[in-house]
Amino acid sequence: MRVLIVDDDPLICQSLKAIMQTDDDVEVVGMGHDGHRAVELFTQLEPDVLLMDIRMEKMTGLEACERILDQFPNARVLFLTTFSDDEYIVQALQLGAKGYILKQDFESIIPALKAVYMGQSVFGDAIVTKLPKLLTGGDRVNLAELGINEREQNIIDLVAKGLSNREIAAALYLSEGTVRNYLSVILEKLELRDRTQLAVFYLKRA
Repeated sequence: MRVLIVDDDPLICQSLKAIMQTDDDVEVVGMGHDGHRAVELFTQLEPDVLLMDIRMEKMTGLEACERILDQFPNARVLFLTTFSDDEYIVQALQLGAKGYILKQDFESIIPALKAVYMGQSVFGDAIVTKLPKLLTGGDRVNLAELGINEREQNIIDLVAKGLSNREIAAALYLSEGTVRNYLSVILEKLELRDRTQLAVFYLKRA
């Protein structure tokens, strides 16, 4: 797994690299110290996972994440920060980041990287406790008016509950391939990037 590290503190970058060097499955392919450099290095290196801070000079991690995902929709971005601000968490989710963990949870960094690499979304314990409050409320949306049929609504419900494609397939007596096809159609109809954004959309507005 090839990892790019971006943090405005060079010492933190070196510390993170040292942590990752303890695992033979992780290779640090580059390091940067601001959002502009994150975009440049990601474009050059196309790492498997970008581990990035949020508050940085010149360009924030959130701004860099947005630019990177515009160019590389399948990019895996994992935020590692000292800040658990509600606004940052919501923005990270809406942008399509694959995870948000706190620096003090250093022992979870490598497992989080591996989980994100395998396609999962990862949030530290301090973040998970905030999600139900952050992802409820807002204006209700009639999904039928957006072209979502009953079967698609059922799939969205199960995605919002955190079920995998395999679990959704079992629950609805469908094949995994059929579930993936449904999800592709749903994301296109709602103009969303991935299932994380779908869950956020549903929990905030559906």
